[in-house]
Amino acid sequence: MSGDSAHARYAEVTAQILARAPETDIDPRLDRVSTLLDLLGDPHRNFRVIHVTGTNGKTSTARMVDALMRARGLRTGRYTSPHLRTVRERIVVDGEPVSQERFVETYDDIRPYIEMADGIGDAPLSFFEILTVMAYAVFADTPVDVAVVEVGMGGRWDATNVVDGDVAVVTPIGIDHTEYLPDTVEGIAEEKAGIIKPDSIAVLAQQPVAAAEVLLRNASEVGARVAREGLEFGVLNREVAVGGQQLTLKGLTGSYDNLFLPLFGAHQASNAAVAVAAAEAFAAAGEDADAGLDPALVAEALAGVDSPGRLEVVRTSPTVIADAAHNPAGTAATVAAVEEAFSFSRLVGVVAIMADKDVEGILDPLEPLLDEIVVTRNSSPRSLDPETLAALAVRIFGEDRVHVAPRLDDAIDLAVGRAEEDGEFGGSGVLVTGSVVTAGDAVHLLRGAGE
Repeated sequence: MSGDSAHARYAEVTAQILARAPETDIDPRLDRVSTLLDLLGDPHRNFRVIHVTGTNGKTSTARMVDALMRARGLRTGRYTSPHLRTVRERIVVDGEPVSQERFVETYDDIRPYIEMADGIGDAPLSFFEILTVMAYAVFADTPVDVAVVEVGMGGRWDATNVVDGDVAVVTPIGIDHTEYLPDTVEGIAEEKAGIIKPDSIAVLAQQPVAAAEVLLRNASEVGARVAREGLEFGVLNREVAVGGQQLTLKGLTGSYDNLFLPLFGAHQASNAAVAVAAAEAFAAAGEDADAGLDPALVAEALAGVDSPGRLEVVRTSPTVIADAAHNPAGTAATVAAVEEAFSFSRLVGVVAIMADKDVEGILDPLEPLLDEIVVTRNSSPRSLDPETLAALAVRIFGEDRVHVAPRLDDAIDLAVGRAEEDGEFGGSGVLVTGSVVTAGDAVHLLRGAGE
């Protein structure tokens, strides 16, 4: 098959998968995924799993865990969501997204079984369910030693939760996706606790007290061991450094000094501590004779980590940062990280938010940080109309600080102009945020397409 025809086939397959029910169309059940995996011979039983849930920090933590596993010489699979530029980012083997050819081959291999499973159930499999099964099929076929699997939403009924993880990681829990999940921290924690399986090790990031109580109770009920940030592991020290931060971490089996993490913010330091604890727990779960991690390998792994769309500098002169914060807690963490790591004389925001989000909760933390804000829409049909977003922004920022642009590219151009107009030379910046899709669109516009 020629390059052009192969790319056309990939585009065709992607379109077929995307035509299915979107991942935002939640149907809390596991039977469709289980049926398809059963038809395929249960490929998800062929590798060990580190399962990651939480409200914020899941993808960054998963990428760090993946890097730590590879540093130990293990072959890894990684499944995360959503994607920034290409759907292939979701299915990663040994740190690299699957190729277009392998993506198509995997889909073609399982397509007859997808059609069978569609016919067995009362509704066809969704976009996210198909991708989840494809990821598990790729990981089994490779084969990988360990898969780092990020929950799509919630936990108990998420399509990924057909696996039994050796380690269950729960990053900080907050209130989000209340149209699909409970509207209390306790209720959301109950859903996310569903990935904690019997005899596993639960690695818990620092949590609100109410969430921690739920997680600990669920872990006790299933007989899982628990490691808690701030008690069994955590960040002992961190200092801002050029391009990131310098860390000292307390792990489950030892301390790790002089670690450079090329990511910004206290939240990323905590993510690193959680990732190291998860890697240690995984080694212990496998009854590894040497459950500790080599400090040199930890340093090497963390120094090479990136997390696209998470305070990612996508342009300089002026500095343009893309960030995927899409809920109040995530936005507050972003604001704190920007204030700590950058020294802008003038910062203009470009914001596009999904209509089903806590819009004012996302805008509020941004008000002290931004001199002006340009509201717009992203490429998702769920994006809030710019005029509606502007009306909400005016309540928080005041009319003089709010501008409207109908498209993201126009919004970035306008923000760059506003930043440069009054900013000191070299001291102005633009922050593009409000959604993972917004960050992905910005990366696409300023760095080029991903396919």
